[in-house]
Formats: sequence, structure tokens, C-alpha cells
Amino acid sequence: MNIVVYPGTFDPITNGHADLVERAARMFDKIIIAVAASPKKKPLLSLDSRVALARTALAHLSNVEVVGFNNLLAEFVKDNHANIILRGLRAVSDFEYEFQLADMNRRLAPGVESIFLTPANHLSYISSTLIREIAALGGDVREFVHPAVYAELKTLFADSDHN
Repeated sequence: MNIVVYPGTFDPITNGHADLVERAARMFDKIIIAVAASPKKKPLLSLDSRVALARTALAHLSNVEVVGFNNLLAEFVKDNHANIILRGLRAVSDFEYEFQLADMNRRLAPGVESIFLTPANHLSYISSTLIREIAALGGDVREFVHPAVYAELKTLFADSDHN
């Protein structure tokens, strides 16, 4: 059984993330979306919120599980008996960093392979950072995220306008 871990901050989960998960779900037995706490990145959304939004956005996939984590990825992968780490590559600029991570994960978790998928062309420019920036400035991000994510961002930024 191939168990894949797709780690990330998912702050918030985008249609680009969902595209990768949907495609991986067709190729592998089980996909674990590992939502990293990442306190050093100072995420906009709480870990609980990011996990809940990812669960909602991916609820249509029966072989996908979403969990939060706050430890070393290599340890998370071992603890969950996974044998593959999935990473997304949007552009060539992502490759060098991802290559470095893959080498370190191979060292920390021998026997665990890293695989890379690219999003569909029409989703390749979407990033969580851009989504947060557009939403914060009142832009419409509906076409880039699940409706639940859109609603969460709209509420969050509407509340911040009144403070």
C-alpha cells in the first residue's frame, strides 16, 4: 500500500493544492494532507481552521485524510507509515528548494521517496501568499479557492476592516 504525505502550511488551501491532491488520489492508495502548524511563518489562519478548510475542500475524495502536525516531517511520515512525500512544483524557481528538501528528507527518512507534481497550467500561478494578499486588499478570490475558503477569508478580512 502506498501512503503519500502531502505536507504544507495550506494558509489557505487553494484550487492548485486541490488539483494536486485529486490527481494523487487517483494514483495512490491513501493521501495524508499534513497541515503544518508552522508558527515561525506566522500563518493568517489558525491550524484548526486550516485543517477544517482542507477537510471541506477535499471531502469528495474518499482516500484522503487531513491532519495537523507540529513535528519534523520525517518523523510524521514514519509515524504514519507513509512511504512517499508529495510536493508541488509551480515553477522552475521552486525546484532548487524542493530538491534540497527532498535530499534532506531522504537522509532523515531513508526508504521514503519524494515525488513532484505540477499543477494544471491554469492553476500554476496560484499561491496561498497571493490569495491572502488579494483577499486582504478586498479582491475577489472565488475562482482560486473552495467556497468555504472564500467565505472564511471574506469574514476574516471584513472583521479586520471594522477594528
